[in-house]
Amino acid sequence: MRFIQFIADYGKKDPAFAEVMQRLMMEVPDAIISETSVAPFSTVETGFWTAQFAQAVHPEGMIVYTNTAPRKDDLEVRAKNQGEGLAYAKLKNGAEVIGVNSGYSFSFLKNFIEELWICEVEIEGSQFRSRDFFPKVVGKAARKDYSFKKTQLQPSDLPDYPVGVIGAIDGYGNIKTTWKAKDVSVPAGTKVKVRIGQVVAEAIYADGTFEVQDGQLALAAGSSGHEGNFLEVFLRGGSAQALFEYPRVENKVEILS
Repeated sequence: MRFIQFIADYGKKDPAFAEVMQRLMMEVPDAIISETSVAPFSTVETGFWTAQFAQAVHPEGMIVYTNTAPRKDDLEVRAKNQGEGLAYAKLKNGAEVIGVNSGYSFSFLKNFIEELWICEVEIEGSQFRSRDFFPKVVGKAARKDYSFKKTQLQPSDLPDYPVGVIGAIDGYGNIKTTWKAKDVSVPAGTKVKVRIGQVVAEAIYADGTFEVQDGQLALAAGSSGHEGNFLEVFLRGGSAQALFEYPRVENKVEILS
C-alpha cells in the first residue's frame, strides 16, 4: 500500500482534486491519498508544506506529489499550454517528491535532497497536465520504475526560499513565517513589534506557544520546520490573521526590536 501526499493550488473543495485523485488511483490502485490545498500560484506555500510532510515521520514509501504551476518561467504567450517541467527528488530519509519544478516548490528541501532529476513526461498539450500526464510518473515511481529520469540536477541549482515572508496560515489564524529562531537575536520574554502590510502590533517573543497570557500576541517557534522550527505569529485565544487584516501567503513579515 502506498501513501500519497497530494498538494495543489486548485482551491479547497475544487473538483480538480477529485479528478486528479481518480487518475492517481488508476496508476496506484492501492494508494491512500491525502490532499492539501495551498494559495493560488504560491510556490512558497507549496514548498513549505512539501518539506513539512516529506521530512516528518511518514509511512515507508511515501510519495509527495505537488502541482503549483504559475507558468512564470516564461511570461510570453504559451503554446499548447506548455508549462514548467516535472521534477523528481529522492530525499535522504527515503521520501520521494514529484512535482512541477516551479519557483520555490522544492526550495525548502535543498538540504535534504539526495538526488534530483527532471522527468521525461509531456509538459504541453493539456491545460490539466497534473491530471492527464503527471500521474503516470507517480505510478512509475510507486512501482520502482525510474525510467522517467531524464536530466540530473544538483540541489544547489534550486533557489533559496525567501526568508521573512508568510509561508502558510493555519485554520486557527496562526501565521507561519519563514523566519527561524536563529534569525531573531532577542531573549525570550522580550517585546518586539511585528509588521505585516500596514499593521504593526506588539508581540512577546516566547519560547513556547503557550508561554503567554490569553489574548496576548506572541512570536514563537511553531510546529513546522525540521532544521529548527519556523517562527509563528499567533494570538492566544484569537486569530493573528484577523488582527493583521487577513494578509496573504508570501506577504512580507518584519520583526522590529
